[in-house]
Amino acid sequence: MTWRELLSRETLTHRALMSLLMIFYIPGTIYGYYWYENQLRETWSNNPHWQLPFVPDSPTASLLFALALLWLWIQPGRSERGWVRGIRGTLEALAVVTSVKYGIWACAIIFAGAAQGDTIEPSSWMLVASHGAMAVCAVLYGRFFHYGGVTLTIAAAWTFLNDSIDYGFDVYPYLPFELKDDVTVVAWCTFLLTAFSVLVAAAVRFNLPLNKLNRLSQDKRF
Repeated sequence: MTWRELLSRETLTHRALMSLLMIFYIPGTIYGYYWYENQLRETWSNNPHWQLPFVPDSPTASLLFALALLWLWIQPGRSERGWVRGIRGTLEALAVVTSVKYGIWACAIIFAGAAQGDTIEPSSWMLVASHGAMAVCAVLYGRFFHYGGVTLTIAAAWTFLNDSIDYGFDVYPYLPFELKDDVTVVAWCTFLLTAFSVLVAAAVRFNLPLNKLNRLSQDKRF
């Protein structure tokens, strides 16, 4: 099998592979929310409750992507109704942007902490593998989604808002102790990573020069 065949829509959306992805994504998402349990409790007790949705960043990205994959599996083509296309496009754009962003972010934070003396435990390697896979899957499957410029703009605005609340109200994900004095740098890098993730989502969807994986997606609407 050639790389072109391996990365084709037919292969990546095969029922067996989609089922396998669900087996990983659904339990992984549940575990991700469990991982944030202490921070969610702390936010509930000490912060306004409206900040709670902005706390569990990675599992929410995983949840959005799992829903986008399910929608692709059930209905590969574009939806006929405009409002459905809008909802679907927003979901897909958020799924790709946040999966790329938090997939890279988690790996970068683990390695940045290690560079300053933190120990990479086996659980950390598990997080590196799972979050790295999130980013890769977003790039591979984003080619088959139907989001457009409007919905990508909405996703970008929401993700930048999430960053602003995370670092404006100190509800960002827990950092290794070694990075506690680098929060400002982490915040700036996070904003830049959001911008990069939006560019990747645009490149993947609209066949910009950064996208070398396929030339199949032609619809630029919702």
